[in-house]
Amino acid sequence: MSNELTPTARVILGMLKLGVPTGYDIKKAIDVSTRFFWTASFGQIYPELKRLRDQGLVEAVEKPKGKVRRTLYSLTPKGEQVLHEWLTDSQNMIFELRDEGLLRLFFGDLLTREEVLENLRVQQQLFGLVLERFRELEVHGRKGFADESQLHPYLALRYGIDFISWAQEWYADLERRLASAQSLSDLLELEDRDAGGGKSGLASG
Repeated sequence: MSNELTPTARVILGMLKLGVPTGYDIKKAIDVSTRFFWTASFGQIYPELKRLRDQGLVEAVEKPKGKVRRTLYSLTPKGEQVLHEWLTDSQNMIFELRDEGLLRLFFGDLLTREEVLENLRVQQQLFGLVLERFRELEVHGRKGFADESQLHPYLALRYGIDFISWAQEWYADLERRLASAQSLSDLLELEDRDAGGGKSGLASG
């Protein structure tokens, strides 16, 4: 059954297991963590919580906070099992990178050279803002996520910092090369020249 989980269900089950108990809290937790690689909106979270409840994977308890209606969710034993099956499933893993800047680069032949270069500059600025945010989160991440004993959300954040730092440098290097190259053969020639001189090129990172 674990391979039938929707992307939203996966993040919800995981957040519940980490100790994030309400739909509102799950959205807040996503916004400072998995949103950067695996997101979910309120419009997805609440219907999915209902489906998971109907499937017997989560249970709900009404616990108002003052006059505010509040529903606390937790995993059932079946939900615990399905979550573990998904986390340890080695046959159905997928890789998906949603990056609009990379998509624009892919269609760069439809733009002028200066428009492509401007997109590369904008992307570098965006990476800078993301890095700034990640480094702010990193300070708080040292205290754990939902609990001080939780290590792995911090490791995922460190991956994000390292990856975005690399990507920002890659885009800067590409901007420099495209400012000189007029064609694919020109770009490859520049890469070969830099590789011969001991510089790291686009292909090698």
